[in-house]
Amino acid sequence: MSKSIAQQCLPLLALLVPAAAPAAERQDLGQLRELAEQFLLAQAASLPGTPSVRVGPPDSRLQLARCDAPQAFAPGGARVVGKTTVGIRCDAPVQWNVFLPATVGVKTGYLASAAPLSHGQRLGSADVVTKHGDLATLPAGVLTDIEQAQGRTLQQPVAAGVPLSRAMLRSQPVVQPGQQVRLVAQGRGFSVSSEARALTGGAEGDLVQARTAGGQVVAGVAQADGVLAVKY
Repeated sequence: MSKSIAQQCLPLLALLVPAAAPAAERQDLGQLRELAEQFLLAQAASLPGTPSVRVGPPDSRLQLARCDAPQAFAPGGARVVGKTTVGIRCDAPVQWNVFLPATVGVKTGYLASAAPLSHGQRLGSADVVTKHGDLATLPAGVLTDIEQAQGRTLQQPVAAGVPLSRAMLRSQPVVQPGQQVRLVAQGRGFSVSSEARALTGGAEGDLVQARTAGGQVVAGVAQADGVLAVKY
């Protein structure tokens, strides 16, 4: 059985602080777990629904040197929802990395077909019903708002009760992988704009992942002009 990333790093990380070192010189492992939870909740804040995060505890045998300012990050290829991995790194006074397993769930309302639908059918409000589920278990690009389906045309037949996704609709991508995009983060009383590079592509209304100049991976909803809207 293959070892996890944390297990592979354990022999090296254990050498960073002698076993007999005072507790004050060692990193509080509980702090790392809390940092990972906060990071994942911030990542999921822009998703349509109510997020929940469960982070696995660090290996209790780890004896890491205390870090001045540990930072959480998303390893390459890590998912935004579902089973994922979050990294914690330290740059000073010593360097180390820890990777923790996590699960991100998002309770959301989504659209499903109210009856069998045919190829080329133009969708209206009577053709869909709203159901509730976990975004992590639903198809990528699942529709969460009637405006995303209203007046759109199906490019395939759909059975009754099937979650509707953007892949089923005729649409043109507004963001391509590798494209330079503008992130617009909005919250109560603030709006911040920054540049990023798209990691995935998508049509208007799709959830698109992008990496900021600082290396942070964020998810935003693609707009018609290629802007990614990130809500907090």
